[in-house]
Amino acid sequence: MRRAALALLVVACGGGHVTPADGGRDASASADAASDAPVDAAPDAAGPPAMLALSGAIVPVHDPSIIATAAGYYLFATGQGLRAFHSADLRAWVADGAVFAAKPAWITTTPASDPNNLWAPDISFFGGQYHLYYAASSFGSNASCIGHATSPSLSPATWTDHGAVICSTASDNWNALDPAAHVDGAGQAWLAFGSFWGGLKLIPLAADGSRAGSDFYALATRANTAVEAPYLVSRGGWYYLFESVDYCCQGVNSTYKVMVGRAPAITGPYVDAQGTALLAGGGTLVVQGDARWKGPGHDAVLETATGDFHVYHSYDAQNGGAPTLRIGELRWSADGWPLAAGP
Repeated sequence: MRRAALALLVVACGGGHVTPADGGRDASASADAASDAPVDAAPDAAGPPAMLALSGAIVPVHDPSIIATAAGYYLFATGQGLRAFHSADLRAWVADGAVFAAKPAWITTTPASDPNNLWAPDISFFGGQYHLYYAASSFGSNASCIGHATSPSLSPATWTDHGAVICSTASDNWNALDPAAHVDGAGQAWLAFGSFWGGLKLIPLAADGSRAGSDFYALATRANTAVEAPYLVSRGGWYYLFESVDYCCQGVNSTYKVMVGRAPAITGPYVDAQGTALLAGGGTLVVQGDARWKGPGHDAVLETATGDFHVYHSYDAQNGGAPTLRIGELRWSADGWPLAAGP
């Protein structure tokens, strides 16, 4: 999510993903946690990856994060109080209002002109409960905070806010935005985050989802600093770091695209398919815009027992540049790199 000032902002821009019992993720102790997605979401095993035909509440959707449960699919996005959605089949979407009626009282980093606009929610499940991380900031500022709320269920959700996990200030060369949770193969939870400034970072989490200790790892950066929205996936002995690079939030003028690198350890170092480190500006292209769908980015990966799906927003040139939910099948090449349907 673009955090520097932009003249053509069209929507508040904005993380990440621990899905129940998949890829080292924990599905215990929740009535609606599921070991895999409903079978009607299964991708077509034949042919190249395809985009899903979506309907319902898919515009405007910005910075989507998604999870599958036995009760269906739940998606959260940037907006007033954090916007919530659900779907029975991953294709037809219904709006569920907002997570918060107003911003939590501890937040002081949103502008007075738009105090309840919260960004880049990330939904995950570990330790027997659902975790929702989110960002509170204003454009052009790295005086930012990542908040944390939990709920025992999503059907219905009863969110309890736990305050800030980590905050950045103007004196920091990093930005506490775009959170994305991931549980590694040893059961340790982590939070990736970052937007512009010094790039993408990683911290360990405690079992309850709060920050654990003071460790702070650098994951990726770029020469123009235009990198944000990390998302971590573990697969085949590798950790994959998806990143959104260049510029969002300018409607049809957006240049966002998704890149990826991988590492044998969650802390890195991440390299692209050519061996260039993401800390040196590397990245293998996953998806970029076309004539209609501009600036695809701020992605998440929905991992299911029947196949994976790539979830993100793009700006629709046939609808005034409106940020629109996009979901496509995600395949993996023989040498282990993601192949997206996009944009």
